[in-house]
Amino acid sequence: MTAMITPSTARALFAIGDEPGAKRVVDLLNESFDEGQAAIAAFERADGRWDVSIHFADPPDQASIRNLVGLASSEAVAESIAFDVVDAKDWVAESLQGLVPVRAGRFIVHGAHDRASVPLNKLGIEIEAALAFGTGHHGTTRGCLLLLDQVLRSRKPKRVLDLGSGTGVLAIAAAKALKRRVLASDIDPMAALVARDNARLNGVGNLVESICATGFSAAAFGERAPFDLVLANILANPLRQMATAMAAHLAPSAQVILSGLLPHQAMSVIVAYRARGLVLLRHQQIEGWSSLLMQRAG
Repeated sequence: MTAMITPSTARALFAIGDEPGAKRVVDLLNESFDEGQAAIAAFERADGRWDVSIHFADPPDQASIRNLVGLASSEAVAESIAFDVVDAKDWVAESLQGLVPVRAGRFIVHGAHDRASVPLNKLGIEIEAALAFGTGHHGTTRGCLLLLDQVLRSRKPKRVLDLGSGTGVLAIAAAKALKRRVLASDIDPMAALVARDNARLNGVGNLVESICATGFSAAAFGERAPFDLVLANILANPLRQMATAMAAHLAPSAQVILSGLLPHQAMSVIVAYRARGLVLLRHQQIEGWSSLLMQRAG
């Protein structure tokens, strides 16, 4: 994959006293940002408090962020917010340094240094540092790969979409397993380039079409639909917002794998997709993140 110089990412960090408090803050923040503006996560600490982090697509208005957090918690929590800048290339590279290959069913996500250690009966996905989430070490990506492995035990979907593809792990996994074309899309043009390069690195460059698109706006979605399988490892708020558009692009009995959800957000996403005619088949949690397998009724 071609080396790429990546921009820095603005970040906000703060701690809050308990899970209900963290949930209130995260829910308000998710509702306050449009798709692609921010990535929000909350994790429980050993002492029972919760750490909340926000990564911004653009430098934030710090006073506005403090006001939002203050509305859902307290002035003291709002004042405690620490803003900094994280170099995207450095944190992604660091996430891969020294990590052993990650196994998820038939799939193994690994770096170049572990290429030779992939067993012959497994499908290796080689991913190196780049500007995007989705190295395979994150709980949401691993959850999606496990659900994908389960789906492919009984189905061979012909039309597959990886929505919010990041580094392209899921699109590459599907293309390798099915030996069929996969459409991969991301709102970040840099991520779309990274996914394309990673597909070439993994020998499926001719099968993975990587595009930059917001939601289902690009013509490629209509041309390739209806999809038999959609992989969408994004965030709760955009998943809810895209429920109607996604349902309109699904084939009868199509399955969708949805992730990027904190456990308390899963039910609202399930409800949104149930309202569009999908039923829940499986809900799993890995490393504090929820992943859903749903199917279009009929």
